[in-house]
Amino acid sequence: METFTTLLVLLMKVLVCATSPTGIPSKSQDLVVATNEMARANYFSFVMLINMSPLDQRFQENVTFLMPNDRILSQIRMHQNAVSGFLLRHSIPSPLLFDHLRHIPLGSLIPSSDPDYMLDISNKGRKNFFLNNVKITSPDLCTAGSSIRCHGIDGVLSAATDRHPLSACSNSTSPAVVPPSPSLPLSDIPPSFPSPAPAGAAAPTDQEHSPKHGAAAPTDQEHSPKHSGSSHLESLSPGGLLKFVVTSILVLNVWVL
Repeated sequence: METFTTLLVLLMKVLVCATSPTGIPSKSQDLVVATNEMARANYFSFVMLINMSPLDQRFQENVTFLMPNDRILSQIRMHQNAVSGFLLRHSIPSPLLFDHLRHIPLGSLIPSSDPDYMLDISNKGRKNFFLNNVKITSPDLCTAGSSIRCHGIDGVLSAATDRHPLSACSNSTSPAVVPPSPSLPLSDIPPSFPSPAPAGAAAPTDQEHSPKHGAAAPTDQEHSPKHSGSSHLESLSPGGLLKFVVTSILVLNVWVL
């Protein structure tokens, strides 16, 4: 009986282990260490936001958190669906100590974990380092882990900040592109009409259309066909007429002989 009970207990343990959920992701060790450091520095509200958000691989390692303090977070209202976006804006996808941030040139833009949200660097010394006009007040609060860093800030990185500072290139407008009109077949091309004369131009007078007075009018001789025979004799000179008569007489003598 005792052996049967022992086997039953072992079987129940095996069934419990087999049915226990194994696919649920858990927090990385670095994130657990970092949230403990945040709580020790009295950033409880930010830790609560991390615990409320869905487990995102971008928050598990290789990240720097920018944390508003509890007093600032108590003054804003945030829906649970907006927590993930808030954390993405308040994190940098690289573990950066404050000394690393200080060596970034003034006016540089670094990406947040939200790819559409950029952070503008304004460096006026260790006690005057700003990201999008929000000051870092408590640097290097998370240092125990190997891949997560965090810094306290004195404001909220608002989503209303310009989300595309790199693409705000210019205010110049590009010329409008006019598509070419389709060519018409010849049959569809309307006939061209002479454009009307300008209002100031003088109308053509009858004198412009009538023939010039200096030109000679065509005579009847030019239009009538030329007559053969007598007309040729009339046009011969006296010498030519004499030559014609002599030639005719010689032809008649040859014909008679």
